[in-house]
Amino acid sequence: MRLGVEETLGALNAALGPGGPVWFKETRARHLRVRDFLAPRRALQARFGDDQVPERVVHAIVGLQGPGVAPVLSCAPTPAGLALQLRRSAVFERVLGAVAAYAAPTIPAAPGPRVVLHCPALRGSPCALRLSQLRAVLVADHLARALHAHRVSVRLVPAVRDPHMPTFLQQLRVDWPAASERAATEALRSRALAELTPARNAEALPPGALGRVCLKELVDERGRTTGYDPNLDSCLVTEDLLAVLAELQQAVQDWAEDSSLGLAAAPDAGADSCMVVHVVSCEEEFQQQKLDLLWWKLDDQAPLRQKHLVCGPVKVAGAPGTLTAPEYYELRHAQVCKASALKHGRDLAQDPAWMEIFRVLSVATIKFEMLSTAPQSQLLLALADSSISTKGTKSGTFVMYNCARLATLFESYKCSMEQGLYPTFPPVSSLDFSLLHDEGEWLLLFNSVLPFPDLLGHTAALPRTAPGLHITAHTEMVCKFLVQLSMDFSSYYNRVHILGEPRPHLFGQMFARLQLLRAVREVLHTGLAMLGLPPLSHI
Repeated sequence: MRLGVEETLGALNAALGPGGPVWFKETRARHLRVRDFLAPRRALQARFGDDQVPERVVHAIVGLQGPGVAPVLSCAPTPAGLALQLRRSAVFERVLGAVAAYAAPTIPAAPGPRVVLHCPALRGSPCALRLSQLRAVLVADHLARALHAHRVSVRLVPAVRDPHMPTFLQQLRVDWPAASERAATEALRSRALAELTPARNAEALPPGALGRVCLKELVDERGRTTGYDPNLDSCLVTEDLLAVLAELQQAVQDWAEDSSLGLAAAPDAGADSCMVVHVVSCEEEFQQQKLDLLWWKLDDQAPLRQKHLVCGPVKVAGAPGTLTAPEYYELRHAQVCKASALKHGRDLAQDPAWMEIFRVLSVATIKFEMLSTAPQSQLLLALADSSISTKGTKSGTFVMYNCARLATLFESYKCSMEQGLYPTFPPVSSLDFSLLHDEGEWLLLFNSVLPFPDLLGHTAALPRTAPGLHITAHTEMVCKFLVQLSMDFSSYYNRVHILGEPRPHLFGQMFARLQLLRAVREVLHTGLAMLGLPPLSHI
């Protein structure tokens, strides 16, 4: 079983006896020089009074064992609290001896909940897609990838119908289904006609409208305690709106049909067992609330769990007017091409291989800009050329640059090995990880490789039973993690010469370091895959 930060924290807190969690994991380099975990002094005083932590508790902590619990070297009182250090060489050996287990999400033993991800922004055309809607699309795509990685059954709605949208989504490396045929709306239309309220003051209905349905009763029943806008009183029912509902209805019903045929593993298939998450921009939320209530009004089998993941507004610094999603992409693509021409001293725009790299860098820039901020928060975009520099440590370009540096490192080792300068890579079980004693090496393992499966789990976590209409998702975590990983790797790589002189007495440390960086590379590639980005071998 792999070691885990959460498993270790759980065992440490249990060793202190009854009470809330006390221990936390250190992340800063200056603290990791002396400890890996800390139980703060004030928290211990609240637990044990002014007395010291009982000696028997300290001894129990030093001897901690259990599934996923990292081996402890020492535990001692300090002015800051109870400081704990792990047996680092043993942790290196456990983790780097099973790299694949740490570069992939933890697969749950039982099937997870079934989720319908609904992104209304995808019903239009690319040229009408605002930046706030683009943000919702990217959040939905990233969330879908994270859920799929954890074996959650996901249905994506809507299937795109605009003829230009699939090409634009492919350009953005967004994986979303295209439409085949429209869902039937007859049953919903009949129910809607029965629920229509009389027209007020001979109200003239627009083309395609059937009339208005009163939602006031539903708002009073569900809305005041769950977060629906109290101003919702009615909804104008149109053929387009019924088509939207029919597609959502079909996505839920297909699961029930699959279950009846024995195709689904979930034992509780049915409308009540799935959750519908509407990923919407803040401008779309009011209309989406109407749609939720209308679905409940017209369909007795509508899911009980409908949640809104509302993405905050996107503001562009120093740019008056509106910028559409395709214009934003073209701007970033032009900046990437310009920066590359300056770096390489020539225009590479006619080289097909380089053009593919430029497209990946453009999308990486956009996704890291759009996803590095918590989705519910306002996002401020800076459109200056500096946003795509490999020197800027916060950008997607910087992450891809370090991905390419890792590829170059391993390619250099391979070439040197083929020339006879280095031996072939030995079995991992024969490596001496006690030779890894640089603080940058522990920083990479302890802050990046070891906690990565837990981070992926948090990214895919949706509070299914949380009260209220709105839901939060941690879609910013992977981007922030990859940026910090790239910063730590870059600092280490700039300071430490990995491929040393071809002398036998240096090979042991070189191979231990290469195995560590192999784990870093695998974690980086998995993180990029969660964003729909391929690794690059050069920039």
